Amino acid sequence: MTVGAGAPRLDKVIQTEHRLLLGDSRDLSGIPRESVDLVVTSPPYPMIRMWDELFSLLNPEVAAALGRQDGPVAFELMHAELEKVWRQLWSLLKAGGWLCLNVGDATRRIGESFRLYANQARITQSLQRQGFQTLPPILWRKQTNAPNKFLGSGMLPAGAYVTLEHEYILIFRKGTGRRFEPGEEAENRRRSALFWEERNQWYSDLWDFKGIRQSLNQAGVRQRSAAFPFELAYRLIHMYSVRGDRVLDPFLGTGTTMFAAMAAGRNSIGVEIDAELGAVVDLECGRVPRLAAERVSRRLEEHLAFIEEYQAARGEARHRHRRYGFAVVTGQETDLVLDRVRSVALESPGVYRVGYEELAPPGARA
Repeated sequence: MTVGAGAPRLDKVIQTEHRLLLGDSRDLSGIPRESVDLVVTSPPYPMIRMWDELFSLLNPEVAAALGRQDGPVAFELMHAELEKVWRQLWSLLKAGGWLCLNVGDATRRIGESFRLYANQARITQSLQRQGFQTLPPILWRKQTNAPNKFLGSGMLPAGAYVTLEHEYILIFRKGTGRRFEPGEEAENRRRSALFWEERNQWYSDLWDFKGIRQSLNQAGVRQRSAAFPFELAYRLIHMYSVRGDRVLDPFLGTGTTMFAAMAAGRNSIGVEIDAELGAVVDLECGRVPRLAAERVSRRLEEHLAFIEEYQAARGEARHRHRRYGFAVVTGQETDLVLDRVRSVALESPGVYRVGYEELAPPGARA
C-alpha cells in the first residue's frame, strides 16, 4: 500500500503527562475538581481473602467481624471503606464523564455458612445513590478456571453450586452525554474514532479474553497483583475518552490503567496506597513503547484483514482513510489517528512524559 504524496499529515503531535500519587485512595483532595474525563479502575474485592488484611488495616472492625465469623457485617464494613473513594469521584469527574469499574463477586465459607457476596450489586447501589447514571455493564469471561471445577458435592445433587467464571465491568456516567464543540474538539473526536469492526466487538456486553498471571516476583512486594489485563483498560479508554483526555485510576496497583492511557494518547493520574508498587510502575514503564507499538500495529493489521474479507463478501467499501488510503466502512473512520509511543521519560519522581509518532501502515511510503 502506497500513501499518496498529497495525503494529509497530522497537524499536531501530542505529548501526554502521567502522575503516580502514592497515598490513601480515600483522600483524593490533591486532584482538582472536575478535571477527570474518565475513571478506569478495579478496587480490592470485598470478601476475597487476599484483601482481608488491607481492609482490616483500613478498619479494625473488619478483622473483628471476620474473627467472630460474621460475613455479612464484614462485607458491609469493607464496602463502607470503598464508598469513601466513590463519594469523591463525582466531584472529580467532568460533566458527562465516565466511570468504568471492574469487580468480581465473591464466594466464601465463613464458619458453617457458604454464600455469594454480590460486590457488583452493592457497588451499583452505592453509585446510583450518588447520582451516577447506570449504563449496561459488560460481563468479562476470564477463562482462568481449571476444567475440573469444584462443585460442592461432587457428582451428587443437590448441594452443588456453579463456578464463577466472569467478572463485571460496571459502566456509569455523570449526568447526560458529553458535548463536543464544533472545531478543534469535534476534530479531535474524529481522530479518536474506532474502526467499525472494533466498535461492534468492543461495545458488546460480553468480553471473552483471558486474565493475566498475577504473581509478582519482586522482593518487598505483595505476591499477587490482582491486576486486570492491559486489553481491558485499553478498550475502555478508547471507548469512553478522546485523545488528550485525563484518565484516573484510584487503585493503580502495578500501573495497567496508566500504561493503557499512555498507549492510547491520553493523560492519566494513578493513586496507589502501596508505596512499594511505585518501583514496579517505574520498571514497567520501560515496556510501554514496545507494548503500545504491538497493540496499535495489531489494530491496523486486524483492520486490513477485516476489510479484505468485508470487500470480498460485500463489494468495495464506500470510504477510504484520508491519510493512509485504505478502505473503511464508515465516513467517521476516515480521520482516525494511529499514534505510537516514541518515548516515556521520568520527568520528576512520579511524573512521566510521553511522546508520540504516527504509525505508518505496512508497506506505506512516507
